[in-house]
Amino acid sequence: MQASPRPVAASRPHFHRTPALPFVEARSAADSQACYRPHAHAEWSIGAVDAGSSRFSVGAEERRLVPGDLVVIPPERVHACNPQAHGRWSYRMLYIDADWMADFLATTPFAAALTDAAWRHARSPLAYRRFAEVFAAVRTGADAGRFAEALGQLFVALSEPLAVAPPIDALPPAIANVRDWLDAHCDASIPLTELAARAGLSPYQLIRRFVRHTGMTPHAYQLDRRIQRARRLLAAGTPICDTALATGFADQSHFHRSFRERVAATPGQYARRR
Repeated sequence: MQASPRPVAASRPHFHRTPALPFVEARSAADSQACYRPHAHAEWSIGAVDAGSSRFSVGAEERRLVPGDLVVIPPERVHACNPQAHGRWSYRMLYIDADWMADFLATTPFAAALTDAAWRHARSPLAYRRFAEVFAAVRTGADAGRFAEALGQLFVALSEPLAVAPPIDALPPAIANVRDWLDAHCDASIPLTELAARAGLSPYQLIRRFVRHTGMTPHAYQLDRRIQRARRLLAAGTPICDTALATGFADQSHFHRSFRERVAATPGQYARRR
């Protein structure tokens, strides 16, 4: 069962961005109790557990992650990763632009197995060390060549058989139509009845089928897309108030709460560069 998000713990997360690598963002959190609602990223996500343990969930499947474990999550895969009940954990994440990754994978034969929509869980000491090298490349502002070389070595280490989940099934046209509309108009307000009419379904049928195929209700999906856009604006230096308005949040407290539930950090913490 998915834990309810709790307020971000006193140990603050840190976000690392460098002009030398504009297509990647790194995140580190130590001794954290923060929880996430189910969410997705527009980027590829690669994470490592450094201490403690957590529950990683994708749909109805759940895995226990321990120190040294890695997960690789393709773009738009709904997931959540939270500490064990009343526990704390430390972890690092990399978020890599989907277009950059597509170009990289297209020229990287040993990474071909990662081009499908399946997420992966690996328990490999070598892969964990390689991940640390990729993360360090972001922290130190290495150039793109060094980053790509380190990432390639990580994928070599991950080329051994991994625990995998099935790829995402194609969305039915009616659900894909609603999803695409929400992608393009995430900052707009639209009644559920209008979304349902767009799909040719009743509101109840739309909610049930949307959750079945995406892992979220239409409203949760729209909020998730707003927060994805907010992350991009904040990372580019847009003020928090302007970001909230640009993403459809008239209420600052609603923006703050929704952001924290999906990023496990406040907008101010996320915008702060280290």
